[in-house]
Amino acid sequence: MSGAVKRATGLTGLAVATNPHKALGTLYGKILRTLQKMPEHAAYRKHTEAIIKERSEILTTTPAVEEVEKKINCGQIEEVIVQAENELVLSRKMLTWKPWEPLVNQPPPSQWRWPPAQAVQQR
Repeated sequence: MSGAVKRATGLTGLAVATNPHKALGTLYGKILRTLQKMPEHAAYRKHTEAIIKERSEILTTTPAVEEVEKKINCGQIEEVIVQAENELVLSRKMLTWKPWEPLVNQPPPSQWRWPPAQAVQQR
């Protein structure tokens, strides 16, 4: 469905998307291409890819914007577009950060103990 189906989102600073199916489809394609550059065993890739593929399927099989919003269940379609833009930025940063690689130095054994004062005293 092309063209805006509503006059306003009701959210300050968030304009109505004129062609949400195309915008989301493009963003989801870019995210999936970015994820393909990551190792298959990377947790971020596995989980993000599953979510994006599920949403992409909803987008391609549902022509009505209102139905897409209900099925994705993450707010208005304009909010979903913002989420996809943010996910694209994050996925590109993840390629740079490479969180799937092993640590350079092992963390101290008391790293996750709380409160920190007790962790220091127990050493």
